[in-house]
Amino acid sequence: MSASPDRKPVIVLVRPQLGENIGKAARAMLNFGLTELRLVSPRDGWPNPSAGPAASGADEVLEHAAVFETLADAVADCAHVYATTVRKRGVTKPVVTPEQAARAIHADPGRSALVFGPERSGLDTEDVALARAIVTVPINPQFASLNLAQAVILCAYEWSKQTGLAQPTLEELLPPAPQEELEGMIAQLDTILQPTGYFYPEDRAAATRLTLRNLLTKPGWNHLEVRTLRGVLTHLGRKPRPDA
Repeated sequence: MSASPDRKPVIVLVRPQLGENIGKAARAMLNFGLTELRLVSPRDGWPNPSAGPAASGADEVLEHAAVFETLADAVADCAHVYATTVRKRGVTKPVVTPEQAARAIHADPGRSALVFGPERSGLDTEDVALARAIVTVPINPQFASLNLAQAVILCAYEWSKQTGLAQPTLEELLPPAPQEELEGMIAQLDTILQPTGYFYPEDRAAATRLTLRNLLTKPGWNHLEVRTLRGVLTHLGRKPRPDA
């Protein structure tokens, strides 16, 4: 299931300072299915040769990035504008989490924009004033500093959770080994340890064997793992070769 274009938020970077950060933000966007990037007065102009390598293949996002002189121009077609900031900056706005913003973006008609400020200073009060709501996350007040790509990826991830993006294929897990295979492994280990004096003293042997059994049955080995470990035990139980 793919989201309709009007349900995909626009990502707006206001006065971004480094091409590398623009590229990393584009990479974060494409990871989660977002492709429309808008730049407001990038410090070093656009296009920026440093953005491509940092995007790590998210070239389609950079190639179609649009540049605007002001934030008002960049969000002129958006009915819902979310300013990402860790502070309210003296502006009275509803404050939501990225998850709450994502739900609203999916539910509300009209285009939405997620706005991110410059790397050093974040959004100005005038920028925040253009937004309908503020997006922020619980963060350590002693170190409330997210880099640009981190902020973008937080919001893009929350948006993507409701789009049905395919999960990476998980390796099929083998079923646990049957009990008889575990018993064979435990017996083999016991046979190897017995002549070494491991179970000495005799009055502790039963408790030691019980501990080993609990240890070896806890992981839920599959039959390949049991076979591998028994191969190790067989090798350890052999007499060293004279030329070894």
